[in-house]
Amino acid sequence: MLSKKSQYAFKALAYLTEKYQQGPVLISEISTKKRVPLKFLENILLELKKADILESKKGKGGGYYLKKDPSQVKVAAIVRIVNGPIAMLPCVSLNFYKRCDNCDETACGLHDIMIKVRDATLNVLETKTLIDLLPMK
Repeated sequence: MLSKKSQYAFKALAYLTEKYQQGPVLISEISTKKRVPLKFLENILLELKKADILESKKGKGGGYYLKKDPSQVKVAAIVRIVNGPIAMLPCVSLNFYKRCDNCDETACGLHDIMIKVRDATLNVLETKTLIDLLPMK
């Protein structure tokens, strides 16, 4: 399940996608337009900046903006940055693998099912970009 933090991140990113190449956007504007708590949003945007998704400009006319073309930013990358692993079990995660306690992966039916769930989820998230967050017109 996507965390509230992830949902807020996607709201902010959708707004920044709409404003792509229009210059920096104030955090307060994103917060107001997307109804995201300002303090929470500040932390999310800083995390996305550290992950090289966003850039910021200080001072007059400052704010946040997308560092890359939104059509090049995969939804899967954002989920991993903000929410963590996409897989529902650590033993099937591609990027955050951890062996489950007291489990033999070679004889675990749940492990096999969760690999299929992970692959199906990745099939969607790896083909969608920030552009896909925008409503169809």
